[in-house]
Amino acid sequence: MADTELKKRFIQLRAKGLSFDKIAKELKKSKQTLINWSKDHKEEIANLKALELETLQDELYLSTEARLKAQGAIYKKLKEEAESRDFSDVPTEKLLDLMVKYEKRIEEEHIEPNFRSEEEIETDKADALKWANF
Repeated sequence: MADTELKKRFIQLRAKGLSFDKIAKELKKSKQTLINWSKDHKEEIANLKALELETLQDELYLSTEARLKAQGAIYKKLKEEAESRDFSDVPTEKLLDLMVKYEKRIEEEHIEPNFRSEEEIETDKADALKWANF
């Protein structure tokens, strides 16, 4: 593997949080060499860490959105069924119980939109990079 390819692989592994020892074994380079590379490529590692973090956050958001949609669909069916009943038979209580439970689940999943200015976004990005460099 050429030195450039090794350095790219090193940056990827460091961004994923692997230790110098583990990377040294995989790339067959000395720990000191890797420490030197880390200093030379500090910003690239931080940027890649930030991108990976952003990807994880996007995945979390999507899974939250999917859960909300699924729970909303079930709640809608339960509500339609409850509305079609005359509330005289016992299973209706159970149906209403389920409605309440799903209402609570939906409320728990609710995320209040947080609109931020460009300046706030840039400040957050700068802060994230500072933390990534720790």
